[in-house]
Amino acid sequence: MKDTHYDLIVIGSGPAGEGAAMNAIKQGWRVAVVDERPMAGGNCTHLGTIPSKALRQSVRRMMQYNTMPMFRAVGEPRWFSFPEVMKAADDVITKQVEGRTKGYARNRVHMHTGRAKFIGSHEIEVTGSDDKVITLRSKNFLLATGSSPYRPDDIDFDDPNIFDSDTILSMDHTPRNIIIYGAGVIGCEYASIFSGLDTRVDLINTREWLMSFLDDEISDALSYHLRDLNVMVRHNEEYERVTTNENGVTIELKSGKRVHGEALLWSNGRSGNTKNLGLDKVGLDVDQRGQIKVNKDYQTAVPHIYAAGDVIGWPALAGAAYDQGRFAASHMCGVDDQYRVEDVATGIWTIPEISFVGKNESELTEQKIPYEIGRAYFKDTARAHISGEEVGMLKILFHQDTLEILGIHCFGAEAAEIIHIGQAIMNQEGEANSIKYFARTTFNYPTMAEAYRIASVNGLNRISRERRHFEDKRY
Repeated sequence: MKDTHYDLIVIGSGPAGEGAAMNAIKQGWRVAVVDERPMAGGNCTHLGTIPSKALRQSVRRMMQYNTMPMFRAVGEPRWFSFPEVMKAADDVITKQVEGRTKGYARNRVHMHTGRAKFIGSHEIEVTGSDDKVITLRSKNFLLATGSSPYRPDDIDFDDPNIFDSDTILSMDHTPRNIIIYGAGVIGCEYASIFSGLDTRVDLINTREWLMSFLDDEISDALSYHLRDLNVMVRHNEEYERVTTNENGVTIELKSGKRVHGEALLWSNGRSGNTKNLGLDKVGLDVDQRGQIKVNKDYQTAVPHIYAAGDVIGWPALAGAAYDQGRFAASHMCGVDDQYRVEDVATGIWTIPEISFVGKNESELTEQKIPYEIGRAYFKDTARAHISGEEVGMLKILFHQDTLEILGIHCFGAEAAEIIHIGQAIMNQEGEANSIKYFARTTFNYPTMAEAYRIASVNGLNRISRERRHFEDKRY
């Protein structure tokens, strides 16, 4: 039998768990990863980021085919069913699992399949699908169990027409109309996906704006384009009750409205996967959403037990989770060169997609920071004309006096890729973090990256006009 003593046991094989395991193994530690699934990748690969983004990409390609005139020479517009576009996502999942499994094997990370539960501060039991139990011991632990959709007790998720963001992936038909309750990242992404499949969407938002953490201008643009895709957006609404019958689902709102659909996708929040982990055995508590509190080094209240990824809450992004896991492993291994996850770029895969890093206008206004704006509209760039992706803009917020870049917001095709150019400059020290960098840099032409030059020149011209106006008033 294998030695069951380790330097680090990681519970969960998603991005946070993988980041920690690979970093610790490189330091010469003996590492094990425990996951309920026999296939690596965690919820990110099997239920969340990978399948939904692959699904979205298939729908986007179909929309491009149906809207670009040159394809009419090939044939008439075509629409595919939800199960048909999911097949592409299944292929991506298979490739991701294969790559991650090879990575664990190549690096000699021990994999254990089953449900983990603490029975002591340095011991866990792992119960397999055959109910066999093994005991593992470790000096350190990382909790990387991820999160699951929040399910209110009064919603019958056993009904075949009611889904959450996990179960929606198994939908076996394309509904003619669907209700999406919750207009956060997941709700807006699926609103885009289903509208692209020619499904009528009612998107119910419990707040005043779509994703209130977005820059106001970007939120407005998203609202406009969702409506342009025939999504009915209803703001400031909360459900009273949900009823079902043979014709579908009806949601009654507290405002008195009733909305009917063939299906309901519930996407109103997520909860940390901490149930039945035996955290009480080691003196750890969770909040009302099952999330674990950690310090700046990702240590829980028990110093040798760390946590990272969605199970700790914000920012709940796969890329950030991977680096949180890396940092946690560096800290427990005593590595000097530690990378802190701070200035995180956020990507939202609506159609068109959104990405941002840094402050938005509301935050800068509240903090009384004098800022100016540089904009570039994709419709004014050659690359957008060539690709047929003319919807969108790049927006740079910078300090009026120092020209320091304070925030970058992008809406449109490839926004999540474009944002990292600006992020790299934002992370420079002193004068290197200046909007002038983009004005003085020659970009490949034609590219979407050229939008940075256009936006920077636009912003600097605003500063010049304002300063000339100020000088005229003085003299």
